[in-house]
Amino acid sequence: MPEATSNPCRNAMPKRAGVGLKAEHYRTIMETSPDMGFFEVHAENYMGAGGPPHRYLSAIRERYPLSLHGVGLSIGADRPLDKEHLARLRRLIDRYSPALFSEHLAWSSHDVGFLNDLLPLPYTGETLARVVEHVDQVQGDLGRQMLLENPSTYLAFAESTWSEPDFIAEIVRRTGCGLLLDINNIHVACTNQNWNPISYLAGYPLSHVQEIHLAGFAPDADEAGRPLLIDAHDRPVEDIVWGLFARVIERTGPVPTLIEWDARVPDWPTLKAEAERAELIMGDIARLRCRAPALVHAH
Repeated sequence: MPEATSNPCRNAMPKRAGVGLKAEHYRTIMETSPDMGFFEVHAENYMGAGGPPHRYLSAIRERYPLSLHGVGLSIGADRPLDKEHLARLRRLIDRYSPALFSEHLAWSSHDVGFLNDLLPLPYTGETLARVVEHVDQVQGDLGRQMLLENPSTYLAFAESTWSEPDFIAEIVRRTGCGLLLDINNIHVACTNQNWNPISYLAGYPLSHVQEIHLAGFAPDADEAGRPLLIDAHDRPVEDIVWGLFARVIERTGPVPTLIEWDARVPDWPTLKAEAERAELIMGDIARLRCRAPALVHAH
């Protein structure tokens, strides 16, 4: 398999906004070289040996940092990790040298095979031990740190004995993994389960967040008529999610931030405008943080 890139100046991840790389936008990106912080791809879409997707990704990787986002490891499954899948991931990482690699705190495989959904976990000591073992295995096999993404959930398990933020914080403590904070997932989960998003963020280990995801959700209702949100990734980021994003950035400072838009993909200017809004928020907050000590001193 050919080496895609050896450009060291494109291996660092800037604290800027990026977007998911979609086939609809390959040519526009190649022809215009837009001012974009980074691109992210789903690892499973590039596990074939070659073809047009790899040609475009190789060329774009020469110009931009890359984040690699996995959806198929099934970190939370009650079964061993798929060693062949891990080997394919290792080859992909060796080929493209992504600045970041992330996966989901979820499971999607069982004895019957692979399920095309990212399913929630009970937050128990037994589950914790299994997830920690799997994260350790992934980081050992890949030879690098992985980021773990908080899930979008629609129900809770009665047997859970940990809160989600505490559960995630303990995984970080035991494995040394980093975190991908999906802010849309927080809003979706907190609405669906009647959690307080501000309390959720107060308990979340934000100092370990190395990437943020923003996406759009679809409003729905359950059988009792209560609000139910779906993590749709098919529309613009909602104002309430932008507000939570600003709250996080006020605490963390700028963080590499991805606009996730995976279905009903818009034209390039629409997608780029979402990334520009994220950069504007991060820039405004960074300027206020820089000015704050001077303002305090003046008084």
